[in-house]
Amino acid sequence: MDHFLPVAEHLKFPFKIGPKGPQTSLYQDNIREKIEQVLFTDPGERVFRPEFGAGVRRLVFEPNDVSIAAITQKRLHQSLEEALRGDVDAKDLEVNVMPDPNFAERLVIEVSYALPAINLRERLRFEGS
Repeated sequence: MDHFLPVAEHLKFPFKIGPKGPQTSLYQDNIREKIEQVLFTDPGERVFRPEFGAGVRRLVFEPNDVSIAAITQKRLHQSLEEALRGDVDAKDLEVNVMPDPNFAERLVIEVSYALPAINLRERLRFEGS
């Protein structure tokens, strides 16, 4: 029995126009792009989806401590779970937010997830000061 693999191309984020029209990305790249969209979009920034986004850019101005990390982790998990529904099983989605042990003023966000459709597990790491 053949298994369906989502090899179809998706519109690239951020949206770009190339010589042959809109640029595209593969399935696993598209998931990474969706995660970046959620992380770096502020709630209220999207007109028809005001609840979309986690707004991590605002964390630059917040104190870096365990309570902020816990609140951010919960907000990110909820936002990513909704944005990735259908692609990533919620039980396979892990979000860790913690202060960087080497730089007290830096926050580290790690997102790990499984893409069962292509049997792939990925871990992304975002660092901000």
